[in-house]
Amino acid sequence: MADRRIKPAIALLAVSLLLAGCATQMAGVVKPQAPGFLFGLIHGFIAPVTFIISLFQDDVAVYAVPNNGAWYNFGFVLGIGGFAGGATQARR
Repeated sequence: MADRRIKPAIALLAVSLLLAGCATQMAGVVKPQAPGFLFGLIHGFIAPVTFIISLFQDDVAVYAVPNNGAWYNFGFVLGIGGFAGGATQARR
């Protein structure tokens, strides 16, 4: 029974990864002054508040585009994780 559900899920995951692997960023879009790791960390940490503000204001975005790529993404994920970890600790 579980085999019936796992095979389509694996196939969907494989197709999704294949399509995601085709995504590229246009050359020349990233500038040297584009947000990097530190801004990604800050943006990730304030993302919940920024999300709420972005619902009411069109000029506010949760994620900076363009950014410098992997380092910004890494900082953003760490910032989101820091917020979630802090919220978990506050609950205890």
